Amino acid sequence: MDILAGSVAAGLLIGLVFALVALGLTIIFGMMDIVNFAHGEFLMIGMYTALLTSQTTGIDPLAALPVAALVGFLLGVCCYFGFVKYLLRGPMVAQLLGTFGLMLLLRNLALLFFGSEDRTIHEGLLVGQSFEIGMGIVIPATKLAAAVLAVVAFVGTWLLMNRTKLGRAMTATALNRQGARYMGISTERMNALAWGIGGATVTVAGALLVNFWSVTPFVGLLFTMIAFAIVALGGFGSVPGAFFAGLLVGLITEIPGFWDFFAYITGSSWMSGISMTPFKYTWVYLAYFLIMIFRPRGLFGWKS
Repeated sequence: MDILAGSVAAGLLIGLVFALVALGLTIIFGMMDIVNFAHGEFLMIGMYTALLTSQTTGIDPLAALPVAALVGFLLGVCCYFGFVKYLLRGPMVAQLLGTFGLMLLLRNLALLFFGSEDRTIHEGLLVGQSFEIGMGIVIPATKLAAAVLAVVAFVGTWLLMNRTKLGRAMTATALNRQGARYMGISTERMNALAWGIGGATVTVAGALLVNFWSVTPFVGLLFTMIAFAIVALGGFGSVPGAFFAGLLVGLITEIPGFWDFFAYITGSSWMSGISMTPFKYTWVYLAYFLIMIFRPRGLFGWKS
């Protein structure tokens, strides 16, 4: 039972961070029906921002979250006005290839400035700390803090989108762009704001992840695929869907723990001889594939 409980706890903790990673992607798609292939590179920039801010100023890595949020917001707004709004005038293939080119640009700029070596955070109030909560479950303090702060950021974004006049204007733009324009809403400003919020949420997720995950210029690809799987599962454009799908994907990545648990309770020698760790993300991609085939709108899809 200790193995099972530990796997569930670990899956839920990382799933909350995964949900925050996917939040920005689902907001941008919900607003403009455009897929941002550079989403993972935004997260990578958030990781580097928190890492370098902590190293140069000496502050705790978690205290760098506002800096990462500001960098992500400005990056998203600049990308929209300087690049994306022109892509929207072209066909869908131009939008896909355009954001793919943005991904390559950001990745290679990071490679130029930071090099290809792995970088990690070694100092911080919570680095190396852990809590034991019973049943053999040991939770790293950095992961617990990241999960809690991810929930705070997620709830704050949800309240902004659903309980404010600005959020209602963004929702109106997403549902009926022409109608929103007739009502006096600046749809271009709403698009830019969506990119700003999307950039801020994913860079905050990156700033949380870097506390227990090494960063390289190539780290974005993994999280882009994870974010796509979460958005597809939850429903393109659904904020609650991204939250619950993030938890589910987090549990899927803990399949190796579940496998070991069932191998133990069944006493199966062949199961014990197979390690699922190298394939844990394969199950995420398989879930993504099946979702796109059997339920393209996802579980909580809200736009027809």
